Amino acid sequence: MNDTLHIDGERLWSTLHQLAEIGATPAGGVARVALTDADRAGRDRFVAWATELGCSIHIDRIGNLFARYEGTDPGRAPVVIGSHLDSQPTGGRYDGAYGVMVGLEVLRVLHDAALRLPAPIEVVSWTDEEGARFPPAMLGSGVFAGAISLEAGLGSTAFDGTVLMDELLRIGYSGPEPVGSRAIGHYLEPHIEQGPILEAGDHTIGVVTGVQGIRWYDVTITGRESHAGSTPMERRSDAMVSAARLVTEADRIARDRSPDGRATVGVMEVSPGSRNTVVGGVRMTVDLRHPDADVLTEMHHELLSVAASLEPVAEVNPIWYSPPIVFDADIVAAVRDGATAAGYEPVDITSGAGHDACYIASVAPAGMLFIPCADGLSHNEAESIERDHAVAGAEVTLRAVLTLGS
Repeated sequence: MNDTLHIDGERLWSTLHQLAEIGATPAGGVARVALTDADRAGRDRFVAWATELGCSIHIDRIGNLFARYEGTDPGRAPVVIGSHLDSQPTGGRYDGAYGVMVGLEVLRVLHDAALRLPAPIEVVSWTDEEGARFPPAMLGSGVFAGAISLEAGLGSTAFDGTVLMDELLRIGYSGPEPVGSRAIGHYLEPHIEQGPILEAGDHTIGVVTGVQGIRWYDVTITGRESHAGSTPMERRSDAMVSAARLVTEADRIARDRSPDGRATVGVMEVSPGSRNTVVGGVRMTVDLRHPDADVLTEMHHELLSVAASLEPVAEVNPIWYSPPIVFDADIVAAVRDGATAAGYEPVDITSGAGHDACYIASVAPAGMLFIPCADGLSHNEAESIERDHAVAGAEVTLRAVLTLGS
């Protein structure tokens, strides 16, 4: 069976770009930020495509969206394929969407062959994976796995005061199912790498063995506004100076753990925002990452120590921790064997980015595969992948699903 069923590469590539028309930006990317009208349109398109295949559609209370293609054994838990349809505000066409569209293509292959495996096959789009509007990232899968409470998820609030539950209701994707009630036999997430390793090594398929740990922080610095010209330097309480020092210290903390350490300050809000007034307040974010939990803990404590030593002091609020993940051995083997059987030389890789599979790994066997992206660039409108790589990843996914679902 693995040798007779194959991905329709032209159909997959066309579907990816039809989806990319929803929320398309002038620079060639997409803006389908979670629970916006564009996100609703992307969900609607996916539902329509899946319904054409006879799939049943299931939505839970946090808006996670499942399309189910029935199997022949009612006692089997499904093999679930997927990722997310939401994007960064200036995101690329393939981050997240690739995994969902690969899942859809697998269903189309089975449907075209009038084939049902013993296990049902489901394709999922998790709510608010990016966390760009409603923190934290991977919110829908986090609630599904019980790592985030439903109340906290529904109450997540954007910078502009918008509440996730209100937007979920507004776009019509607040479903009736209890979150986490759906069984998962195996979970497989195809994804673009979002890093340079596969492309640099001329590899087509990365077998993801695990994911590095992540810590997110909200930081508040309160100084004192005063006149830029008449306030002597020694009498200032400048929140921007503390912010600048925290940025450089976070960078140093990560570089001291080279090559695996990561630190990013992605958001900074300054008050009052006048060129001739000393800054009285700064709100900012910090993102720390490392594949070793102990090292990441060291980075955490060092960041807190630096923040406490500043004048004015930086108040650091840890808002999210995703520990390092080791993926299921059977799924890793199925991906590796599928790649080899399809004629590729897979390489093992640790993910530098967080994914929904991180949370799902705590409640079900989970795994991932990567394909290269140009220059390792993602979270950017210039994000790009090769058609042949996209098809290869889908082919390997199909073979892994046939193995896991039989």
